[in-house]
Amino acid sequence: MVKIIVDAMGGDNAPEEIVIGAVQAVNADNDVKVVLVGKKEEIEKSLSGIEYDASRVEIVDAAQVISNDESPTMAIKTKKDSSLVKAFDSLNEDGAALVSCGATGAVLVGAFMKAGRIKGVSRPALAPMLPTLTGGRVVLCDCGANVDCKPLHLVHFAIMASEYAKVMLGVEDPRVGLLNNGVEAHKGNELVKETYDILKRTEGINFVGNCEARDLLSGDFDVVVADGFNGNIALKSNEGAAEAVVKLILEGVGEGGLRIKLGAALMKPLLKSVKKRMDYNAYGGACFLGVNKVVVKSHGASKRKSVTASVLQAKELASRNICEEIRIGIVAFNQNNAATAQNEE
Repeated sequence: MVKIIVDAMGGDNAPEEIVIGAVQAVNADNDVKVVLVGKKEEIEKSLSGIEYDASRVEIVDAAQVISNDESPTMAIKTKKDSSLVKAFDSLNEDGAALVSCGATGAVLVGAFMKAGRIKGVSRPALAPMLPTLTGGRVVLCDCGANVDCKPLHLVHFAIMASEYAKVMLGVEDPRVGLLNNGVEAHKGNELVKETYDILKRTEGINFVGNCEARDLLSGDFDVVVADGFNGNIALKSNEGAAEAVVKLILEGVGEGGLRIKLGAALMKPLLKSVKKRMDYNAYGGACFLGVNKVVVKSHGASKRKSVTASVLQAKELASRNICEEIRIGIVAFNQNNAATAQNEE
């Protein structure tokens, strides 16, 4: 039985959507047990009327909630009775993984302070999975945990994200791209150019070259590596562009004449299919790679479908021992590149 700790009070739709999503994961997988951490009365109210195996759902009472406008470090240090801090305490006690839709900064600080960094990892990184135009998925690492990076950090991101892609995408030799402002090897700032040179000669990484932001969802890459600043911009730019296109289509249909409305009706099945394929809710959350326990950060606006996917994702990662696979990969690189690792640290 794999025990997944769920921060029931984190996110815009807590606790009801979080609780229902977690219970649906229990109903979907007989090998999953969830621990719901948060205000007990509210959690019990959300559970009422739902059918589930009570032996695989546990509640840990927590009176406080960490909000988005609080200092992450201070909140983790001082709010000992918060759902997130108590969730990390439960994770360290006997949990296999943790899922939260709460404040990103607090989740990352909590993971670093409570779960601890894997020995040898220079920087843990946040890695969401995005849908691609070919029907697959791509791992973007990092998307916001590390704004300022050195080449060693990006190489470590490539190693960690490759192990992650092997588990979640089922790809034996993930194709790794480096986010840049051009595909040519000579383009980019010093960080990217130095990282390029290291990646192309590093054994165990299937480095296929630079990736422009417009090609992030092309399907030509299984992993795209970036510093957290540029990775976050690329992520949000793609999300914003997709939302803008959908909005323009809907506005065009609403303002159009009979011919456009008839055409829209005929295209409805196709549009639904595209929307389903590009729906981030189906892919779970972003895994915080490089810490000693599996930590999955789901979108703050997640509803039950996304929470269910995140819990099952966390279960798969814990079952496949992703943290140990990352440790092995990092140790091997650091031993083979001792001078580089020492200089960059």
